[in-house]
Amino acid sequence: MNTENNGVALVPVRERGSKFLKRLGLDNFLLALLAMILLAYLWPHIGEENGPLPLEEITTYGVSLIFFFYGMRLSPAKLKAGLSDWRLHLVVQLSTFLLFPLLVFLANVLLGGEENQLLWLGVFYVAALPSTVSSSVVMVSIAGGNLPGAIFNASISSLIGVFMTPLWMGLFMSTSSAAEMDLGSIILKLMLQVLLPVTLGVLLNKRFGEFAERQKARLRLFDQTIILLIVYSSFCDSFAREMFKGFSALELLLLGGAMVALFFLVFGLIHLLGNLLGFSRENRITAIFCGSKKSLVHGTVMSKVIFPDANIVGIILLPLMLYHALQLIAASILAQRMARQGTSLEVSA
Repeated sequence: MNTENNGVALVPVRERGSKFLKRLGLDNFLLALLAMILLAYLWPHIGEENGPLPLEEITTYGVSLIFFFYGMRLSPAKLKAGLSDWRLHLVVQLSTFLLFPLLVFLANVLLGGEENQLLWLGVFYVAALPSTVSSSVVMVSIAGGNLPGAIFNASISSLIGVFMTPLWMGLFMSTSSAAEMDLGSIILKLMLQVLLPVTLGVLLNKRFGEFAERQKARLRLFDQTIILLIVYSSFCDSFAREMFKGFSALELLLLGGAMVALFFLVFGLIHLLGNLLGFSRENRITAIFCGSKKSLVHGTVMSKVIFPDANIVGIILLPLMLYHALQLIAASILAQRMARQGTSLEVSA
């Protein structure tokens, strides 16, 4: 047997497999997230709160560095370029911080009960989060949308989320059986851990912005590493205390279906609103992708502050993990379809 030829033959197979996964929206990071959950399930005591690894300290400082470097790459010139389209900004931010929470709040009133309150809390947490930054801009770029508008809205959404996410969570938790939260303390912590590093980074953009942009790939790897550690430690705590014991496979499958339905409902409503307001094709694309996405980065880092009980964080992050994966798959397919269609935004069911 010619092992050399076999090795060569395997290369196209791996390449085709990689392209197929990317077409589905399943990149290496998503696979790594699944691996972290599996590791937490197999060895939960390694990464739990009082385990042998100092993950709490590592992730706390890592979060601040994530937002410091994010601010360093946040060019004021790029933000100014997107300021003029105020109707676009209004639609995106209202979709992100008003439409999403109201839809989930209404669903909880109509369908929720005393059971699975932690999952409902996690779903509402998804709804209250800001939009993604990098993936929203990438999808808008692929589909041919208003790129400066996407950069502006994704960036501003991140900063607004420091205040709006804990405000919405405080309201939801006060009207449900979930524990109350110290809103003032949480906002202060988020300002110190998120807003302050971003501000410092922006102030250094003029001097170090180009350097940070050249290191974009390495910074992205650092961001993903910190997120993976947060996810791992969160699920370690939940698995160690058997927090998932009461959930069946059917319930988790229904949760995934609900996250898909939520994405397409918001996607469709924003699309309709963009048509009613007479948006250009470029602005409609930007509105639907920036307004329908939710940030895993902000969700994981804010969870460390908003939910001090480490035992429940894994469950609360579960809807976000599902939404993140499914939104990337759906958005990748839709963005590529819109790019092929060129001048049409009509998508088949």
